[in-house]
Amino acid sequence: MELQRIKSIDIFRGLCMAWMVLAHLIDWWLKVEDNWLHGFMIRIIDPIGASGFLFISGISIALSYRKRLIKVETSKRYNYRMVRNSYIFRALFIFIIAIIYNSTIAIRLNDPKMIWTWFILLTAAVSLFMAWPLLKTPRLFRIAFGVLILIANQFMFALLSPYEGNSNIFGLFFHILYNDKNQDPILIFFPFFLFGTVIGDTIFNTFRLNDGSSERKTFKTKLFIPLFAIGLFLIILGITLEFPKFLTRESFSWIIYSLGIDTILLSTLLLLEEFDVFNTKKSFKLLFYYSYYSLTIYLAHNLLFFLFFHQLNAYNIWFFAAAAFIFIGLILRAIYKIWEGSASIKIQVGRLSLGLTERIEERINNKYKSRDSE
Repeated sequence: MELQRIKSIDIFRGLCMAWMVLAHLIDWWLKVEDNWLHGFMIRIIDPIGASGFLFISGISIALSYRKRLIKVETSKRYNYRMVRNSYIFRALFIFIIAIIYNSTIAIRLNDPKMIWTWFILLTAAVSLFMAWPLLKTPRLFRIAFGVLILIANQFMFALLSPYEGNSNIFGLFFHILYNDKNQDPILIFFPFFLFGTVIGDTIFNTFRLNDGSSERKTFKTKLFIPLFAIGLFLIILGITLEFPKFLTRESFSWIIYSLGIDTILLSTLLLLEEFDVFNTKKSFKLLFYYSYYSLTIYLAHNLLFFLFFHQLNAYNIWFFAAAAFIFIGLILRAIYKIWEGSASIKIQVGRLSLGLTERIEERINNKYKSRDSE
């Protein structure tokens, strides 16, 4: 059974991108005296920001990986080496884009240290590299490994934070692991990506088990109920562990709480899609564009930085932010109709990765043929 495209994943990723754009616009456009609104919004919606984006990225990577493994079994021209190479090239290209993005910020702020800053692109790229050897491991191992990273992070941060800004080996390690700690440090956010791969495998196995007659029953018992229950447990645990610190990124409970929010949101979207509660193709088309052009949006929306820089108050900013969201969506819709994947940096990275992989494979095959001919 071929796994069809799951629209809930696009909706989830679109929500993450929409929130990241909104959070940046509020931060950039709000008057200084109304900055409390940005802090309030961060505390309420931030679980579907960077953490949610990495979570859903892990799910997508796992689904893509499993589908490619099946292609290896069914195709004579496609092998595991090509799966590995295209994956590594993809991670490498995103890493290069991340460093270029960070470099522009470093130049603008005249701070060379900003070249290595844990903005979401760098975190995503390094997460891809780190996840590759783990994709072949059992799901329970990945869960245990992710938990171990989260626990180790608490000790590492406590050990290294006194050396922040120091020009010694401990200061270097702090810079590598936590610069900037208010962004998306790898030890905090990679587990979201890793746990996402676990859920991606679970989704893949569940939909593969469906035989048509018991499809919805299988979905409920194998996927929705376990995910919803786990998500609810994590939310309750996060809230009770360090109340009310579960609303601040600096706390361990925020990680648990955010993972629970992401899991609940995903399971709910999957349920609504599975039971045709809403028309995912029409009602959420705008979020699909935000998902399809996610990397393009992340890079391009920085052009809005100076549009209303610190000019709007806590009331009128909603009108301008909503207008910006709709305007961006309409532009993406027009771009999609004319150029589709050609205007998506994410799609182009995938195509370039596959193209290089095929060229390398062709050279390897030609090399083997020349040896056989001798």
